[in-house]
Amino acid sequence: MLYEILNTTYVNKIGIESLTVAALVLALTVLLGRIIIPVLRAKKLNQPINSYVAEHAGKSGTPTMGGICFIIASLVVMLVWILLESSGLIGNKTDSSLLIPMALTLCLGVGNAMIGFIDDYKKLVKKDNEGLSEIQKLILQTVIAAAYLCMMGMTKNLPTAFHIPFTNVNLELGFVAYPLYLLVIVGFVNSTNITDGLDGLASSVGVASSLGIILMSMVSASLFLSVRPVGPRYIAVVAASLFGALLGFLVFNHYPAKVFMGDTGSLYIGGIIMGLAISSGEFLAVILMSFVYVLDMLSSLIQRFYYKATHGKRIFKKAPVHHHFQLCNWSENKIVTVFFIASAVFTALGVIGAVI
Repeated sequence: MLYEILNTTYVNKIGIESLTVAALVLALTVLLGRIIIPVLRAKKLNQPINSYVAEHAGKSGTPTMGGICFIIASLVVMLVWILLESSGLIGNKTDSSLLIPMALTLCLGVGNAMIGFIDDYKKLVKKDNEGLSEIQKLILQTVIAAAYLCMMGMTKNLPTAFHIPFTNVNLELGFVAYPLYLLVIVGFVNSTNITDGLDGLASSVGVASSLGIILMSMVSASLFLSVRPVGPRYIAVVAASLFGALLGFLVFNHYPAKVFMGDTGSLYIGGIIMGLAISSGEFLAVILMSFVYVLDMLSSLIQRFYYKATHGKRIFKKAPVHHHFQLCNWSENKIVTVFFIASAVFTALGVIGAVI
């Protein structure tokens, strides 16, 4: 059944393009990593280790801002793809308006990456973990998210309805979609940032999520070809650029990490995933695929509110929850493996929920 669904010319085209984009981004990320990481190390752009996480004391001196490697790789390959697509050299010559959601999704990722870059730069200059304050980050993230939503709305590319997974129901929100999307975008990009706390954790979870978005796009392209002939293809290609980027970065970021992605990279991941979630019309399904990020964020919020409400008591030994497992004597590799498996399960549920 699944083979018959996916074995169509258009779906095969999506698969081939996605694989090509992912492979190119992966190769370029590895190449840039071999060039940029030694520069980061030579410039002593090392991650200051927060004393709150005593288990990470041995990581002091590891260079950060490595997210620059996969961001540049993704943008270079996507720019080439967009130029080829708009000129008609791949597929049929495309109405340029169809590229707008793709371009705005990339802008959402880059806008958040710039916030992360500023934060990383301040940390490195001060040699501590302060960086931007929480309020400063939230204001900048809100501005970027609002600009994205306004541009999507002005170009008539913002879906005000989204599909509810595992049903045939499309929930129409009208103007309420704007504040809802704004709130979730800001919350989600911070969740990917929080998850970036162990070697390879944020990267591996992102690999599972982006692969799920590619598969969702391929299946939905077959099931709804007459209704959405172009959208799924563009969603898949952007997701493939993220998939290849994070696979390539894992070459350097797996335990023991040779480089950290920094806020530059983690906020980029959140921006891209949110752009894909909104523009695909599968907002809830993509969040379900990325639910491990959300759980890490929720564990921090729950810990904070419970600590204040009970005057010092804690639910977790340490938050976010991946640090709780560290204090339960789990190794970093074990935590990352379990989180990746959990992410794969949520991804499968998201894909199934999107196409049923």
